[in-house]
Amino acid sequence: MCHPWCRAILCISVALVGCGRGVVGTAPSIATVEGPTALNSPIQHVVIIMQENRTFDNLFNAYPGADTVQTGMSNGQPIALQPVSLADPRDLGHNHTDWWQHWNNGKMDGFAQGRASDPYLPYSYVPQSDVAPYWALASQFTLGDRMFQSNTGPSFVAHQYMIAGQSGLASENPSGAVWGCDADASSRVALIGPNGTDLPGVYPCFDYKTMADLLDAKAISWRYYAPGKDDDNFFVLSAFQAIRHIRFGSDWNSNVISPETQVFSDIKSGQLAQVTWIIPSFAHSDHPGSTNEGPDWVASIVNAIGTSPYWNSTAIFISWDDWGGWYDHVDPPQIDMMGLGFRVPVLVVSPYARKGYVSHQVHEASGFLAYIENIFGLPNLGARDVLADNFSDCFDYTQMPRPYVQVHTEHTPEFMIREKASGPPDDD
Repeated sequence: MCHPWCRAILCISVALVGCGRGVVGTAPSIATVEGPTALNSPIQHVVIIMQENRTFDNLFNAYPGADTVQTGMSNGQPIALQPVSLADPRDLGHNHTDWWQHWNNGKMDGFAQGRASDPYLPYSYVPQSDVAPYWALASQFTLGDRMFQSNTGPSFVAHQYMIAGQSGLASENPSGAVWGCDADASSRVALIGPNGTDLPGVYPCFDYKTMADLLDAKAISWRYYAPGKDDDNFFVLSAFQAIRHIRFGSDWNSNVISPETQVFSDIKSGQLAQVTWIIPSFAHSDHPGSTNEGPDWVASIVNAIGTSPYWNSTAIFISWDDWGGWYDHVDPPQIDMMGLGFRVPVLVVSPYARKGYVSHQVHEASGFLAYIENIFGLPNLGARDVLADNFSDCFDYTQMPRPYVQVHTEHTPEFMIREKASGPPDDD
């Protein structure tokens, strides 16, 4: 029986053992069903590019055919959304307790932040000119305006859903400068509690099954590109670092790749894996306080694939891990005690993606896992991937593969490879 605060159609329970360095979590108690038959499609490569901390209303405001607003609500009062540069340095609170305040029981009017110098900064949008490469990709391929982050908190949790469809009920970012199984013995990550609260934490090292395990079992190649410890402070976002059997197994040295810019040379040399995750450095992340280079980073990766022999067999998903504190007007569906969280954009780029299509189907990051399972005929993880939509509305595999037209960027891949590390880790 679900707790009263579950507010959901699904009750997840997780058993956590101990509190010290060896803490691991078990998978959610969802009945496992056999995965679907492999989709009869030309897709042989799936690429997931995860950016940082933007809502749909913030990043694609006024995009034609999409559901956005120019006026938000704050405690029942209308607030006009104001343009704010992508490179604006001001960060916003976006932990699980902030989410609960912003959501305000579905009223979507609690985003004003009293502790900020400008409490109404969350009621902002990024001008189209700052994110032109994203809009160019959306116009040529598919944009989703009902993509929701999987969780109601920050990046550590969101990235676990991206690889596993769960987080062991972790609700926040871990304490300390290093996350995951390399964290200091005193590090803890809070667990989700009732009514927007956090419960006392556990060591941020888990051992549930991930997509990497399903891929390994079928000898399907995968790589996870993320900054390394000596490359950028965003090395903390390397999600597999929090999975004990990956961090201390053979996959860590063979399939977890840093620096993340190696993806360019791997594409060029014909080394693109069948499944690829790509995490940016801070400078290229779209995180407030970084730079305006995130759109060029993403477009450069897409350009590299689009002009390679991989193009006709690839599906690329581009999304943002959490809302970052920015306003969004759409009340997210509540699937279970962990989410869904607020809307984030998703771009689906492929020669078989529907051109200029705006998907209004509900999506979330666990759907990337469902898509991979479908494409490669894998069983599911028995986690959120069981419920997630697999983006089927975004593709037409009967169409002739469309040739790729390069997206203009202001910065080259070589510039971004040479760029020095920058920025602090995301502290919430």
